[in-house]
Amino acid sequence: MAVDRAKLRASLSGVDFPADKDQLVAHAEANEADEETLAALRAMPRADEYGNLTEVGRSLQLDPAAEAGQTEADKADQNTGRTADGLAEHETETASNPIVEELGYNRGS
Repeated sequence: MAVDRAKLRASLSGVDFPADKDQLVAHAEANEADEETLAALRAMPRADEYGNLTEVGRSLQLDPAAEAGQTEADKADQNTGRTADGLAEHETETASNPIVEELGYNRGS
């Protein structure tokens, strides 16, 4: 279960660190965190105390797509966006090389 860092940050905003797992879960519940974030916080290993949000993030499995700034809609577009069926990759349209655009040809440098 991967957690979005932005959702984690929003659900734990204003928490007084250092804090233990129970304090973090209670604070996230008070901030009306979504069920996925709450479930991830409840599944965290018990530590004496978490010193900051980075330590909490290390204990959770963060969503790599969300780390890259990708929304759910972006992920869906990426999964469905593809080239025309039957075209080889070298036959698809690509952006031209900026050197070619500026000079009219590539000098091979």
